[in-house]
Amino acid sequence: MNAGNSDTYRVEGMTCGHCESAVRGAVAKVSGVEAVEIDLTSKRVLVRGAFEDAAVRAAIDRAGYEAAA
Repeated sequence: MNAGNSDTYRVEGMTCGHCESAVRGAVAKVSGVEAVEIDLTSKRVLVRGAFEDAAVRAAIDRAGYEAAA
């Protein structure tokens, strides 16, 4: 579990505002997530809070995208 810090994920396939919105909405619903920041240009998602890495990755997957290792 991430203990109140932040993790960054590279999310392949995000190309537009709709993509950004879908990923942000899915990740924001994960238990313990306090904030989600997305840089569409670099395809990076910064997640802050106390959350399970696997839960964030699963949320990104459910939104139709893939979090790169």
